[in-house]
Amino acid sequence: MQTETLVYIILAGITALFIAGFQYKFNKKSMSKLNMLFLFLRFLTVFSVLLLLINPKLEQITLSTIKPNLVLAVDNSSSIKYLNQDANSKSLVEKLKNNKDLNTKFNIETYTFGDRLKASDSTTFAENQTNIEDAFSQLSQIYKQSISPTILISDGNQTYGNNYEFDYTSYKQPIYPVILGDTIKHTDLKIQQLNVNKYAYLKNQFPVETILVYNGSTSVNSRFVVINGNTVVYSETINFTKQNNSKVLNFNLPANTVGVHAYKALLEPLGNEKNTINNFKNFAIEVIDQKTKIALVSDVIHPDLGAIKKSIESNEQRSVFILNSNEILNQIKDFQLVILYQPNNKFNKLYEVLNSENKNKFTIIGTKTDLNFLNKINKTFTHEITGQTENYQAELNKNYAPFIVDDIDFESFPPLNSNYGTTSFTVPVETILDKTIHGISKKEPLLATFETVGRREAVLFGENIWQWRAQSYLNNKSFHAFDNFIGKLIQYTASNKQKSRLNLEYVSFYNGNTNVIIKAEFFDKNYVFDTRETLNITVKNKDSNETKKFPLILNNTNYQVDLSSLPASDYEFTVSASKENISKSGNFKILEYNVEQQFLNADVTKLEQLASNSQGKSFFINNTETLVESLLNDSRFATIQKRHKNSLPLIDWKYLLIIIALCLSLEWFLRKYNGLI
Repeated sequence: MQTETLVYIILAGITALFIAGFQYKFNKKSMSKLNMLFLFLRFLTVFSVLLLLINPKLEQITLSTIKPNLVLAVDNSSSIKYLNQDANSKSLVEKLKNNKDLNTKFNIETYTFGDRLKASDSTTFAENQTNIEDAFSQLSQIYKQSISPTILISDGNQTYGNNYEFDYTSYKQPIYPVILGDTIKHTDLKIQQLNVNKYAYLKNQFPVETILVYNGSTSVNSRFVVINGNTVVYSETINFTKQNNSKVLNFNLPANTVGVHAYKALLEPLGNEKNTINNFKNFAIEVIDQKTKIALVSDVIHPDLGAIKKSIESNEQRSVFILNSNEILNQIKDFQLVILYQPNNKFNKLYEVLNSENKNKFTIIGTKTDLNFLNKINKTFTHEITGQTENYQAELNKNYAPFIVDDIDFESFPPLNSNYGTTSFTVPVETILDKTIHGISKKEPLLATFETVGRREAVLFGENIWQWRAQSYLNNKSFHAFDNFIGKLIQYTASNKQKSRLNLEYVSFYNGNTNVIIKAEFFDKNYVFDTRETLNITVKNKDSNETKKFPLILNNTNYQVDLSSLPASDYEFTVSASKENISKSGNFKILEYNVEQQFLNADVTKLEQLASNSQGKSFFINNTETLVESLLNDSRFATIQKRHKNSLPLIDWKYLLIIIALCLSLEWFLRKYNGLI
């Protein structure tokens, strides 16, 4: 308390005594016991009021002791069980948690981890992934401001994530790894890695890359084979030595039929191998037929035909067949898109077939087009007939919505020769390029697309597009920009995908070490995402015929379900809406693979390095006697005593108000009782 405040308190006491004496002592020859009591009560009242006005601050000092934390981080992955260390792990955890000396010195807190950290002491050793670095990252947020030595009970084998040996540094605590597993190096062959694309095109070959590793001291021979069903589709004899202990194989496999094809890559095990699970890997490939066949129909000879064919076929997955209006009639179903180049009355039968088949088409109109016939046969637009022609240049419409169109400097392209006159559309139309004459926009489409009754169409009002391709080459020293533009237009018009209120997102097969996530989007009748619907998925195992039903959970912009708990097999499923009669079905395959069973030994080197880098100490599971002693005797983990000093204003002390009220009440009561008021 400050000296100035102390002086004020003394003065307040003198003042209170003076006021009380003046009221009960002044002009009185003698003091009765009752007057002395009245004087004392009045003194207390006045002194208390003056103390409230002065409001001195009282200092309160409290002492507290803070024990350091002892964090037990237990590996809960299936590799612990596979290495037969689950019982040892549980026994050690119980031993540490029940140790009286440790409980006296530390606050013991237990966590388990697999793919993520959990605050729990329940271990199942069933998690299929291990991320030790992520566990340290999470612990660093929890124990950022405290002393928390950490016992890591693990085999040290991490299946994904950053290298914990060096990326643990955000966790500023000593780490004591307890190493689970066999440290003896056994002779072992394994497929370290296998790389393959998910998709392949029909009648092509897809590449496969595999990395084979040998751990051993003698020379050995083995055979690497790839099996599809019961057929060996690839085989190669492999030789390993102590020095030459790895091989990288690159080979191609044929994609002969459409669909998902499962393969098994096998490195034939040696006779004395302890772990043969890591000798094989399952993989799959989905063969798709995306070869787009396009008919370019024309009854006139024009250089545009060759330019269009070259441009479209720059994509190897597209092929163009130039036919006349009669040749195509018997093979119309073979084509995903029909390009009608300058149609005339000979196209009459073709238009009838196209309309009956509801085929997508791309119409190119030029000076040789029969506009009378086109206006009569076509129901989506009419072109004014003036008998005159005009050269139109192109201006890109930057607001075109159906797909992204890059500006390839259209304004530098030569003008297209076209019929003069306006065009009237009877359906909503999206304009890609507008007509311009001498830089003045006509606000009329030169190239446009539209959709009607589930069919997509495009129309180009001009010929000599071959000059555009040539000019694009002069501008860029490549045909790529122009061919890419035509490719996007063809991709759009060749697709007949219609809007659906229920859309699914999934892949045809999932590796056994990845999450099996199926996503869905559900739209209302205005095609606005609907969050009110309840979606369910029914999954059937094709091998066992077992059926399970799961709800899909709303997740921001979609619904999704995690089916990672399903065993490896072939499945068919149906996603259905509960409030409306809308559903969609599909198939997928889960490949058998457990990355946790690929390990034969504990990763002793990394765990020992981790202990050294973090200023801890490593122990083997069969030699943990000195672990407790090391923790108890380490001076870094001493209990901390903290002294807290609080400054409390007297006005916050409620008992002083009680004293004032009590003194005033007692004085009034005694005076009233004795007839003094």
